[in-house]
Amino acid sequence: MINLVQTDEGIVLPVKAHAGARKNGITGEHAGALKVSVTQAPEKGKANKALAKVIASDLGLRNSQVDLVSGATSTNKSFIITGLEFTDLNSRLQARLNS
Repeated sequence: MINLVQTDEGIVLPVKAHAGARKNGITGEHAGALKVSVTQAPEKGKANKALAKVIASDLGLRNSQVDLVSGATSTNKSFIITGLEFTDLNSRLQARLNS
């Protein structure tokens, strides 16, 4: 189960990132975080931007709804999701992980 946290700004989504992977996509769950892989190398923030795009695309969100809030240089990151109800995001995550 993904450990989502509701805040005044939006919903914090913990992410375990894998940069330099063979393909882009959500690959599962690890220790309460969403596992996301991107082909982009982890240099100059390029992988972070790619992670945000993959999250938005795979969960049916606009790119502007997904922003990195912590972990810019770590594999453990936090993204904030805006403009979506907590239950809706949770349902989208579960549907994506079960597919």
